[in-house]
Amino acid sequence: TRLQPPGVCRLQIQAKAMRHYELTFIVDPVLSNEEIQSVRQTYEDQVKKQGCTIVHIEDGGLKQLAYPLNKRNSGIYYTIEFAAETGEGIAPIELALRRDERIMRYLTISLDKFGVKYNEDKRGGLIKKVTRLRKKAAKPADVAPVPVAKVPDVVIPEIVEEEE
Repeated sequence: TRLQPPGVCRLQIQAKAMRHYELTFIVDPVLSNEEIQSVRQTYEDQVKKQGCTIVHIEDGGLKQLAYPLNKRNSGIYYTIEFAAETGEGIAPIELALRRDERIMRYLTISLDKFGVKYNEDKRGGLIKKVTRLRKKAAKPADVAPVPVAKVPDVVIPEIVEEEE
């Protein structure tokens, strides 16, 4: 067994770190706004019901798909980042997602410490796609226009034909 430092309770040592997960799902875009919000709320409640703590919910919005799914070329993306002590609650959530006709695709991933840090930085504004795109768009304007060399006026002599 592990030796405990004096003054440390056994329960403190046995406390496990929470595991972080990210659930991303694509909702059928044909649904009405109320139905789409209902789907999001359903899975948010399901994650809470499994004893998980929701860290962040991101509405990815309507995005174009790389290839058609269920004869649809676009879908509405939602991402729920949550923390759980064990991964036991994920199976019932995925079963519900698999059975739901309104869900086109889903993916659940386990985040390591780098994934958690990346998501925290992204929420904190340290990682932004927008600024990168703005810099890229502003780059040509920052460069001074290259002056065009002025061509000197050239006099073309007229050819006069002599009469004989």
